[in-house]
This record gives sequence, structure tokens and C-alpha cells, in this order.
Amino acid sequence: MHVSTGARRLATAMSAALLLSVAACQQGTPAQDADTGTATGLTRLYGTDGNMINTFGDEFANQAGLLAGMKGTTPLTPLSEDFKSRLNAVHPGLTDYLFSGETYDAVVISALAAEQAGSDEPSAIARQINSVTTGGTECTTVADCLALARAGTDLNYRGISLTRGGFTDAGEPSTASYATLHFGPEDKLDDSKTEYVGAGDESATSTKKPPRAEPARGSKTALKIGGLLPETGDLALANPPMEAGAALAIQEVNEAGGVFDKDVEWVPGDDGTNPDVAKETVAKHVAAKVSVIIGAGASSISREVLPDVVKAGLILFSPCNTDAGLSTIDDKGLFFRTSPSDTLQGRALADVILRDGPHKIAIVARNDSYGVGLQENVISELEKAGFPADKVETLVYEPPTPAAPDIDFAGDASQLKAAGPDGVLLIGFGESAQIIKAMAKAGVQLYHGN
Repeated sequence: MHVSTGARRLATAMSAALLLSVAACQQGTPAQDADTGTATGLTRLYGTDGNMINTFGDEFANQAGLLAGMKGTTPLTPLSEDFKSRLNAVHPGLTDYLFSGETYDAVVISALAAEQAGSDEPSAIARQINSVTTGGTECTTVADCLALARAGTDLNYRGISLTRGGFTDAGEPSTASYATLHFGPEDKLDDSKTEYVGAGDESATSTKKPPRAEPARGSKTALKIGGLLPETGDLALANPPMEAGAALAIQEVNEAGGVFDKDVEWVPGDDGTNPDVAKETVAKHVAAKVSVIIGAGASSISREVLPDVVKAGLILFSPCNTDAGLSTIDDKGLFFRTSPSDTLQGRALADVILRDGPHKIAIVARNDSYGVGLQENVISELEKAGFPADKVETLVYEPPTPAAPDIDFAGDASQLKAAGPDGVLLIGFGESAQIIKAMAKAGVQLYHGN
């Protein structure tokens, strides 16, 4: 594992203080179990949207129960059984629904904006995207919303993930729903413990009106939407529900008459959770003349490919990028997302952690815009809540690559054991499994309660 220069300095500077704190804790008041109030000396695990999914539990087949008691947050709206049933009809056997609603909404909003614009020209579509989520006549089904768009009626789409406020001027949700998730004894999420909380402010919804566009008439080129989803790579375990959301949206748009009276064409594409793979896919989409690209999976990948997408004049519309910095990135008005900023998730995560009354926290994050950005947001929220800054240790690791898929976390796991935090937050993707296993091997005693 590699630690960034800043994180290495912080870890070194804090090492002595942390060891003294451990000794003081052992001599004074021990860590308390939030449920029983008894001394435990155990370490609770916390996760984020990149690893709080059922498929993450599959990584522990040979160490059953290691995840039991881990909890965390993810952007998630309560999904109806009808929507889940429709998803499973196009993608049987789903075990997770993370970002399925956001992917569905991203595709539907793109189709509505194209119909509203009367054009498959990306810049024309981009000018309509915020508008179809704000003001106008409210609609909740693809068929109803497309009918309004064809008639040139201003509409206000409320779909699966977008249920309250519409998009902000930055092209992202003004409000969001988060779920607190818990892994049970069989390393699967215990749905009976899932809690939902709202965040954001509807007053941030954009009030700007786009240029008036004529409804599509005559022969228009069929709208093409390309995928840039994590079919492979570290985030591949989260791909099935997003793939299902996109497939369902395309199917329902086309069943409702399509866009410009033609079926919308879906052009699949892999981001590989790797910038090189993603750039190749973007180049293929440019050659295929797609108007909108749905993705990427990871915020860092979107940052890498956005200059290429903007240069080609296409739209990049992510269902799962949460990096707060993307709200202000120079995108020429061509980047949108249905997932909320990590500014909101940082608050939700801090709340989940603080409920357990920890004395010391370690935050282990990927060294990319998602990992470091969310780490900083959580620290900020902890400090606002009065948690001592000197009781937070940060570790940053270089994400794995196809050439080097394994992370050497042994030394850092030993450091965590010596520091003795009673809470460890992991901000990562599938590779978080390697970190948890390294912690267990180093002798970190993990809390497996509820």
C-alpha cells in the first residue's frame, strides 16, 4: 500500500499521540459498546456506497461472518417492489439495487431532454436537462412525461431517485435520500435494519428556463445513448444494478414510442474502473455518434474522461459520481449526475459513526477524488459535531490496477492495531475486502454485533 505524502506526514506526526491515547484509554475508561454499554475493546467497521453492497460480502466466502456488524451509508431511495420486479425482469437474479434508480433516471431524463429539445444535438439536449426536472407539469411515468415533451409542454419529471427537489444549476439533485445499511451474520445486508434519511434543500433547485425548443417533426436521427459503466475493474461488483437500470429505462422509453418516434439505441461500454479503458470507450462512442454517455462509475474516472467528452461536444451523465468537486468542475455545461454530492453523504456518515460514541476513528480511503474528497467531508462533519481532531487518523492508499490488483496493507493494518481506534471507516470499492482481511490478520479485533 502506498500512502500519500500528506497522509504519511499526518500519520507520523500523530503516531506518538495515538499510542499515548491508547495507553490512556486502557488505563482509564475503555471503549463502550453502543448497544450494551459494556467495555469491548473492539473495532467497528464502517463503509460507504462503494462497498456497502451484497456482492461485497462474496469476497469473504472463506472467512464467513467477518463483515457481520459492519455498517455504512449509500445514496438510496426506498424502491418500490414494482420497480424491483421490473428490474429483475430485464436482469434476473439481482442481489443489489445500488444506483439502479439513479441510472434509470439518468437515461429517462436524457430521453425527455432530447424530445423536449427536438434534436439529438448534445448541446441542445444539455440545455433542456435541468429544465425537465424543474417547474412545469409534474409527471412520474415515462409514457406520461414523453407525451408532455412531444406536445412541447414544460414538464417536471419525478422518477425513481428524483422524488423531491429537481436539479440545481450545476446539474445535480438538490435533495437526496440516504440509507444506513448493516451487514448481518452471513455477510449479507440485513434489510430489516435499513434506515432512510433525507438530505439537501429543495430551494437549491434551478429556476432557470432553457431556450424554447420546437417539438421534433419529420425524420430525425435516432437518439443514441452510450454506456460507460464498470463492467470490469474494482467497481464491477456494483455494475449489475446500474446495467439493469439502464436496460429498463431504454425498454420503457421505447415501449412508450421512443424519441422522435424512433427507438432509442443503447450502445454498451465499459469504463473498466480504469482511465485508459474508459478513454478507449469514449473514443468508440464519439465514433458511433452517441449524444449522451451514461457514466462513469467512479468519480475519478469521470474526471479523467471529461476533457475528452467535452472536446467531442458530448454529454457525460453519471448515475453514481459523488465527488463534491464535480459540482464546480469546468464542464462547459455538459456534465450531469443523478447521484448526490459527497457533501451530503459526509454528514450522513458522520452521524452513523457518532451514534456509536467512538473515542478514536481511523479513515482509510482510496487516493482519488472520491476517496480523499469524502474523507475530507467526513472529517469536516466530525469536527463540526465536536469530535476532537487529534482523535482521527487518516490513511490513503493507491487504488489497485489491473497490473497490480493486490494491496499491501499489512504495515498499515499493524499501525491501526497499535493505534487502537474503536471505529474504522473504509472509503473504497472491492479492494476494501483486502484491507479488512489484512486488519483481521494483524489481530485487529472486529466488532460483530448489530
